[in-house]
Amino acid sequence: MACTAHVAWTDRLTGYDFGPGHPLAPVRVELTMELARDLGVLDAEGVTVSPPPPASDAELEYVHDRGYIAAVKRASGQDPGPIPAGFGLGTADDPVFPAMHEASALVAGATLAAARAVWTGAAQHGVSIAGGLHHAMRDHASGFCIYNDPAIAISWLLSAGADRIGYVDIDVHHGDGVQAAFYHDRRVLTISLHEHPSTLFPGTGQATETGGADAPGSAVNVALPAGTRDAGWLRAFHAVVPPLLRAFRPQIIVSQHGCDTHWLDPLANLALTIDAQGAAHAAIHRLAHETAGGRWLLTGGGGYEVVQVVPRTWTHLLAEATGRPLDPATATPQSWRDYVTRRTGSAAPEYLTEQAPATFSPFERGYDPGDPVDRAILATRNAVFPQHGLMP
Repeated sequence: MACTAHVAWTDRLTGYDFGPGHPLAPVRVELTMELARDLGVLDAEGVTVSPPPPASDAELEYVHDRGYIAAVKRASGQDPGPIPAGFGLGTADDPVFPAMHEASALVAGATLAAARAVWTGAAQHGVSIAGGLHHAMRDHASGFCIYNDPAIAISWLLSAGADRIGYVDIDVHHGDGVQAAFYHDRRVLTISLHEHPSTLFPGTGQATETGGADAPGSAVNVALPAGTRDAGWLRAFHAVVPPLLRAFRPQIIVSQHGCDTHWLDPLANLALTIDAQGAAHAAIHRLAHETAGGRWLLTGGGGYEVVQVVPRTWTHLLAEATGRPLDPATATPQSWRDYVTRRTGSAAPEYLTEQAPATFSPFERGYDPGDPVDRAILATRNAVFPQHGLMP
């Protein structure tokens, strides 16, 4: 089914750059957009690619404290002086760089522009591939994230009249910043599938984190054991996400598609293929049409294998958003492979996926108490399903 999609993009989004050697290399989104262009994904009928404006201070204040925004500006060189203390800036994860505020506000503006396109009906789906910076907190930077663009977009949607928003986060790291922003707001259902906090940053995201006293069941966390592969991850996703979204009936789905769940990712310990990641993209797309009238705002996120993984996975995501998914056996264009070599000195992959089966056995067919993935699934279902009128 062909879909209309608004892609908020400008090459200036690669200015979100913590410098040489930092894992969050902006070349990953550059290579993604080049691959999507070379495959004709961005030229499909119904797809618009438009440069977004940066988020204003007032828009950033939907989520962030005014004092924190001022500190980011000072650290960016607008008010030269020492790096402000107490805001998470100037660390190994979040080093300061020139024009950091402007670059971060542009990422937030891209996600806002994509959200507006969907909410106003200009497009069914809105794409902010440089977004998904889900760790930033109200008053400090965290985990490579300065401003929390998904939370800002969700807050804008609430201000525009939405009262049921489903947020699905499939990054390998817990979507802690978005959860924190809406932990006490029953209008937002946050669902995060991630590696168990005992083995990975940020150390949160237990199944027992289920929302504040005024919003029980509004936070959902599936904490998966290190080493989880395609079949286990997809089993967990389908055991938790579809039933909850069908019960919640969101007016719009907002999703974060960090691809650091891949087996090649250098910073984490799950073991998915691009094929399983693509299956997750497709499932979220279907759920948007089934439960939210087709309204879908999607962002990028983490992903630190910048040649072999990020461009291929997110090109599949972009194609999925247009309603024209790509054949996993498609060869990558020679023009793109040449571009990758010139740009990075690395050899590019020859095909769009590993062509793995990406199959799984549904949880409903039987629970294995000896399987750590099944134990994680049941812990989450026991913690939140009754709050939504569902049987664990």
